[in-house]
Amino acid sequence: MDLNGAVAIVTGGASGLGEATVRRLVGRGASAVILDMQVDKGEILAKELGDGVAFAQTDVTSPEQVQVAIDQASSMGPLRVAVNCAGIGWASRTINKDGSPHDLDIYKKVIEVNAVGTFNVLSRAAGAMSKTEPDADGARGVIVNTASVAAFDGQIGQIAYATSKAAVVGLTLPAARDLAPVGVRVCTICPGVMDTPMLALLPEDQRNALAKDVMFPKRLGTPDDFAALVEAIVTNPYLNGETIRLDGGLRMPPK
Repeated sequence: MDLNGAVAIVTGGASGLGEATVRRLVGRGASAVILDMQVDKGEILAKELGDGVAFAQTDVTSPEQVQVAIDQASSMGPLRVAVNCAGIGWASRTINKDGSPHDLDIYKKVIEVNAVGTFNVLSRAAGAMSKTEPDADGARGVIVNTASVAAFDGQIGQIAYATSKAAVVGLTLPAARDLAPVGVRVCTICPGVMDTPMLALLPEDQRNALAKDVMFPKRLGTPDDFAALVEAIVTNPYLNGETIRLDGGLRMPPK
């Protein structure tokens, strides 16, 4: 997929993995709409990157808000790329120490944002892509989702998060099959332990401990590592229906 003259949307694009992805795609010649709930950060980033980059305050679980953002992106040119980075986490076991169950509302909220939100953006972005002119190979767009190694190696206390990310992995191949007739590819990235703004708040010894089980290179992943893989997926026309671990060979222990 040629990024020059294309338009991309990135959810969770105001910080962390999403911000790095926006910067990478814009650097390759794409225009972009940043979808995020963080208005101040989103507007600052859009202003910094200049013409061709816009911000849309968006709750990914809202069909109406997502559609408004996609319509805005489509008005800027052909929508070719959608990257789903928005997500939330929650730490709680299936039952608490007193035997009480995991809060069901929290469980549903994590799934609503991470799984339903991803599908909401994916399906609506695909609809817009299907109306664009295909390139010489019949390609119209690429959708990249973000899951997690927790989809495979969910740790103690990650029951809600692991469920939601496994759902994203599970939708990848059927979505790719559904969208093949209109020339839209779908892949998913499963990051390991990434050095995002959330982890930056931890003491250095705790940050080092998180990297101890990474095989090689012996460090936390970076947002730029993630953005580089997004770029590789978008620009490689034969990557489709695939889930890719981005974790330095990490296999998460139980806790």
